Amino acid sequence: MSAIASAVDVRRSRVRLLIVTMLFLVTTVNYADRATLSIAGSALSKELHLDPIAMGYVFSAFGWSYVIAQVPGGWLLDRFGSKWVYAISILIWSVFTMLQGWVGVFSAGTAVIVLFGLRFLVGFAEAPSFPANARIVAAWFPGNERGSASAFFNSGQYFATVIFATPMGWIASEFGWRHVFTVMGALGILMGLLWIKTVYGPKDHPAINEAEFDYIKDGGALVDMDAAKDKKTTEGPTWSHIGQLLRNRMMLGVYIGQFCINTLTYFFLTWFPIYLVKERGLSILQAGFMSTFPALCGFFGGVLGGIVSDWILRRTNSLTLARKVPIVGGMLLSMAIIACNYVDGQALVVGFMALAFFGKGIGALGWAVVSDTSPKEAGGLSGGLFNAFGNLSSITTPIIIGYILAATGSFSGALVFVGANALVAAFAYLVIVGKIERVQLKAA
Repeated sequence: MSAIASAVDVRRSRVRLLIVTMLFLVTTVNYADRATLSIAGSALSKELHLDPIAMGYVFSAFGWSYVIAQVPGGWLLDRFGSKWVYAISILIWSVFTMLQGWVGVFSAGTAVIVLFGLRFLVGFAEAPSFPANARIVAAWFPGNERGSASAFFNSGQYFATVIFATPMGWIASEFGWRHVFTVMGALGILMGLLWIKTVYGPKDHPAINEAEFDYIKDGGALVDMDAAKDKKTTEGPTWSHIGQLLRNRMMLGVYIGQFCINTLTYFFLTWFPIYLVKERGLSILQAGFMSTFPALCGFFGGVLGGIVSDWILRRTNSLTLARKVPIVGGMLLSMAIIACNYVDGQALVVGFMALAFFGKGIGALGWAVVSDTSPKEAGGLSGGLFNAFGNLSSITTPIIIGYILAATGSFSGALVFVGANALVAAFAYLVIVGKIERVQLKAA
C-alpha cells in the first residue's frame, strides 16, 4: 500500500507551488509600491515643504481608498473570478505608481494635491489584491497546507523591504526621489503581464495533473470557486451576506485583530525610515539599508509562523489552536518595539525592531484564517471585509503618529502606540474570536 501511495506521490504535479510563488512575487511588488513614499519621504517632504501632520495625511491617502474599495473589490472577485480582476488591478496600480514620479513638475501646493490623489488611486487599484490572494489559496491548497501557503504570500510584505529598500534608497540618493516611483511602476507593469501568462484556476491550468487536482480537492480546496464565472447565472454575493458576516462574533474578533496587526505594518511602511533619518540620524541610503534587517526577520517569522501553524494542525487536528498559538505569541513578541525607547545605539534599535517584526511575521496569519473561514459563495467579499477593517489602520496609523510627532517632537509615544496595538490583537484572538471554523451563510 505504501509503495502505491509513493508512486502516486511521484506522479503528482506541483503547480500549486508555482501559483503561491506568483502570489508571493506580486505581493512583494505590491508592498514595495506602497513603501515608495516612505523611502522618498524625507527628500520629498523637504522639497515640497511638508510638516509631519501633512506627511501623515499624504501617507494616509492610500488607506482611505483602499478601505473604501475593499467590499466592491471583493464583490468583483466573486462575480468575475480572481485572474482577470487581479491582473487589471496590478496594471492600474503600477501606472498610478509611475505617475507619482511626475508630481514635482507642479508647484508645491498643487504637487501635494496631485500626490494625494495618485496615492488615493493606487489604493483603489490595489483593493482586490489580498482578497484575491486568499481566494486563490482557498482554491489551490488543501487545509493542511493553507497556513504555510498564506504565510508565504503574506511574507512578501517583508521581502519587499529586503529586496527593494536599499535599491530604492540608492535611487533616491543618486538620481532623485522621482525615479523611485517610475522604476517601481515599470516593474509592476511587467509583473502584471507575467501574471496573465502564468495564473489560472485549478480546473483550467494546463500543467496540473489529475493526481494533484484530486489531492487538493480531497484536502478541502475549493477547486470550483471560479468555475462558473463566465456564466450569467452568477450574480455575486448579496447585502444579506455582508450582514451575516458582520454579525458573526468570530469574524468581528478577526477583524479587530487584523486592524491592530496592520498598525505595525503601516508604521513600518510609512514612518519607520523617517524615524531612522530624523530620530536616529541616518542618511536616506543608510535608512534603506538598515530597514532590511527587521524586514528580513519579519519574512523569516512569517514563513515560520505558517509552518508552525500547519504543524500544530497536523498534530492536534485543531484549527483553532493551530492558528491562535502563533498569532497570540507573535503579537506579544511584537511589543518589543517599545524597548527602542530605552536604548541609544543604532544596533540595539534595529535589533529590537527586528525582534518586533519577527514576532509580527509569526503572528500574521490572518489571511490563513480568512481562507479557513470564508464561505464558498462569498470568499472575495469575506476577504474584502477583513481587509477593509484591517486597513483602517492604514488611515489611522500615519495620521495619529503625525499628530504625536507634532505634539511631542519625538517618536517615543508613537512606539508605545504601536506596541499597544499588538497587545490588543493578542486579546482579540484570545477572548473574542472563539472557535475558528468556516462560516455557513443562510440563503437570502
